[in-house]
Amino acid sequence: MNTLPTVSIKRGYYKNQDSIFVYFKYNDQLITVVKRTKAFKWSISKRCWYTPFTNHSLKLTNQIFDTIAVINIDQSINKLPTQPSTKKKRVISEKNKEIIRAYVSYLRGKCYSESTIKTYFSFIADFFDFINHVPPESLTNRDVELFIEKVFIPRQYSISTHRQFISAMKLFVNFYPDSKIDNLTLDRPKKSYILPTVLSNEEIINILRCTKNLKHRAILAMIYSAGLRISELLSLELSHIDIQRRQLIVKNSKGRKDRNIILAKSCIPLVLNYLNTYKPNIYFAEGKPSEKYSPESVRAFLKRSCKAANITKKVTPHTLRHSYATHLLENGIDLRYIQELLGHSKPETTMIYTHVSKKDLLRIESPLDVAVKKIGREPNKQGALSQLKYY
Repeated sequence: MNTLPTVSIKRGYYKNQDSIFVYFKYNDQLITVVKRTKAFKWSISKRCWYTPFTNHSLKLTNQIFDTIAVINIDQSINKLPTQPSTKKKRVISEKNKEIIRAYVSYLRGKCYSESTIKTYFSFIADFFDFINHVPPESLTNRDVELFIEKVFIPRQYSISTHRQFISAMKLFVNFYPDSKIDNLTLDRPKKSYILPTVLSNEEIINILRCTKNLKHRAILAMIYSAGLRISELLSLELSHIDIQRRQLIVKNSKGRKDRNIILAKSCIPLVLNYLNTYKPNIYFAEGKPSEKYSPESVRAFLKRSCKAANITKKVTPHTLRHSYATHLLENGIDLRYIQELLGHSKPETTMIYTHVSKKDLLRIESPLDVAVKKIGREPNKQGALSQLKYY
């Protein structure tokens, strides 16, 4: 006996608008019906369909799913949702705005990536918002320290974010030397050395097994089998995949470098099945035709797959890359080759995987194990050994 799928209807505030949210598990029939109405849009962040709330849209939502699903209406439907607090608008003088725009042009002239430019712009804009209308010529190191104390600390920014801000400020001082900020005394906090989370081989296979959607499974398998960054996966074009030679060409990755990677034999049937089924146009992973897939979507379905596989570790797409590197090291691959496969500029970056590899650590015996074995070899101390075992 076939049971009808369940559809949950809720109400909330989304994109500055009172909205209806429609949630249901992946179902081709329901998706087709929702798309046909053209009244609903898909939200990547909320993982649901939504439409502006009106009595008509609520009635329409009930009519759409009335005969094809079991409808659960949340109590929030009867309440006016509270509008979320909007982010405080920056207050920056026109003169300082011109300086910030010139700083962005300066960064582009230095050929920094758009991602870095966006991050540094945000830091400098927040800093100028903090100092209010103080002219840049009178800024000192104490202004930078106060910004960190009054803004960074309350927001609980990480050490790496703190270091990025200092880097942005150092570049700003180079760009605008008229300020009284001493570049040499702007110290970055000491870098945190946090060991990466690594999944076992069995956990990787369980994640892939629990990823039912063919497209999602192909994406996760490609990230792990080639050790790709998520940005590299999303920028991977079909022309960069050579099935016959089992090679991937990663173009213009971090540090503006290209590199070749071996495509796993076991991944080829999955990749071919995916390509023949979905028929992407330009990119290996496409959201809309000929457009890149979103990183938020990858993180979302990876999270669902980990939950289905009963994995409680905090797993991100980069965790798959960490696992790839660690497993290569445990399989006896030389660090120099791993560095090349990962696209690391410095060998020190690759060396971190020696700290999480189990290959050599498992050979080390605890002093307690050595002591127990030593006692076990002495006949007159068997009693002490049995007491230790049952303690």
